[in-house]
Amino acid sequence: LQFLMDRITRHFTLDPGAEITLEANPDDFSASQAGWWRKAGINRLSIGIQSFRDEDLQWMHRTHRAEKARQAIELAIQAGFSNLSVDLIYGIPGLKDEDWMDNINRVLDYGISHVACYALTVEPRTALSSMIAAHKREPVDPEGQARQFLLLMEAMEAAGYEHYEISNFAKPGWRSRHNSSYWQGKPYYGFGPSAHSYNGQIRGWNIANNALYIKSLQHGAPDFEMEILKESDRLNEYVMTSLRTMEGLDLDYVEDRFSPAQRLRLENESAKYLDRGWMVREGQNLQLTKNGKLFADAIASDLFLLQT
Repeated sequence: LQFLMDRITRHFTLDPGAEITLEANPDDFSASQAGWWRKAGINRLSIGIQSFRDEDLQWMHRTHRAEKARQAIELAIQAGFSNLSVDLIYGIPGLKDEDWMDNINRVLDYGISHVACYALTVEPRTALSSMIAAHKREPVDPEGQARQFLLLMEAMEAAGYEHYEISNFAKPGWRSRHNSSYWQGKPYYGFGPSAHSYNGQIRGWNIANNALYIKSLQHGAPDFEMEILKESDRLNEYVMTSLRTMEGLDLDYVEDRFSPAQRLRLENESAKYLDRGWMVREGQNLQLTKNGKLFADAIASDLFLLQT
């Protein structure tokens, strides 16, 4: 990490208040390790807690246990990290609503500044999907996931957190700058195997295989692929990401960046969601309501510009 930070500062000028985040699993933590991270220049940690219940962690085949998750948070705080984010997962089979609320309350008790929460998803062709198909694991309950998402929104709002992106909650002033840049369509560099980069028009992604990536660098061969985004791609990405945010979709931005015709189309096609109460209009911004957030992906897909 120190080597990487030295190279970055050699080639770029970092803002004095730059947010420098490291993602870490609870198993990675020790007091000395946390101290080294601080020394390397890391000033924000994102910790993959997932759950404070051993039953959930075992069900998801996580390597750490609940006690290790608690220790990780405490070690991070003791090392002087005030900017912390933790990940939690809801909708796990067997996770009762009161257990989910207990997970939320544990995070609130620690005073964590940023919380990212995701519904459990079962990817096809994984060991978990095979076990569910063979009735060796209980299937995911979509209604239960929706209910726990609503409980989450209510609890975090009551605790004073901003629900600034559909899966992310932050105390005022503690939003993730890194993730926000993705949702705002800002350019970014990605270094290393499988890393993505974006300049506003072109998206590139590096070779994922470590050995092939190194070999490409050694031989001066291209180590990435790239895609020039069409206008429809850029508009659809904006629709998808903006609707996930607290500020919502800016119709003025659509008109200026794309065309008045696209603004009119989105106004017309969003009318049904305004009528259903899944969306509200604040000035020139279309924003999802709590119930609308349950259908965010479907709404965004419906508003996409079809490619010809």
